[in-house]
Amino acid sequence: MFRLLNIEFHKLKHNRASKVLIATYFVLLTFVALVAVIKFDIGPIKFHLAEMGIFNFPYIWHLNTYLSSILKFFLLLVIVSMMANEYSNKTLKQNLIDGLSKKEFVLSKFYTVIVFAAVSTIFVFVVSLILGLIYSDYNELSLIFSELEYLLAFFIKLVGFFSFGLFMGILIKRSAFAVGAILVWSFLENIAIGIMYWKFDENPMNTLKVSTISQFFPLESMSNLIKEPISRFSAVKSLANQVGTDLSKDYSVHSSDLIIVTIWTIIFILLSYWLLKRRDL
Repeated sequence: MFRLLNIEFHKLKHNRASKVLIATYFVLLTFVALVAVIKFDIGPIKFHLAEMGIFNFPYIWHLNTYLSSILKFFLLLVIVSMMANEYSNKTLKQNLIDGLSKKEFVLSKFYTVIVFAAVSTIFVFVVSLILGLIYSDYNELSLIFSELEYLLAFFIKLVGFFSFGLFMGILIKRSAFAVGAILVWSFLENIAIGIMYWKFDENPMNTLKVSTISQFFPLESMSNLIKEPISRFSAVKSLANQVGTDLSKDYSVHSSDLIIVTIWTIIFILLSYWLLKRRDL
């Protein structure tokens, strides 16, 4: 494993674009902390996000993993460009000539995906913990370390998404087209879900059927891991109640969603290996 990772990180070390994208990703993750210092004082109106409770434990785990997962596109570009460079620079063929098997090649990429996801998760954990300890109104240990399942969901989501990017990179060979294909896939999933909701009208039972079917779509299943946290915020709920809107829903991380994304991850890695085995490189 470490030998394969060493090969991949050696390639990344000499790829300027990848280093810029990785640095940009972690800089943007750090910017989550800057939300805490946003203040607006306009006469009697004082607006300070940190004092509104958005960094309270355990809510912060949900909020920060959700916001951070939006930035995963930057690391996706690194994963896809890694594969594109293998073809354009002919390093894939050279690695195979030097004795690396196709299985080891795919595993080296998958191990890199896992490392990216793990480092991102640890980074989000540290940033969130620091923000929570500084700004949270509740610092009991039982609250601080509750709802950590959002970090697990964040990790699984990144691994699944990057594995999808790896598969598309191997399938299409060109980074721009591979990223475009992922965007098209996402667009088609949303269209399919929209058509199903439209077809079944607003019958609650039929709507439940659509949710049951769509949860098995790859990108939708990843999206379901961490649901939007904004409507969970107490200030938003209070405002919704005043206008007669009920925002209550299930925000928890479900084991079924974790399993579905894990299965898709395995499928993408196996398909990547199958493609490499069939191709004459």
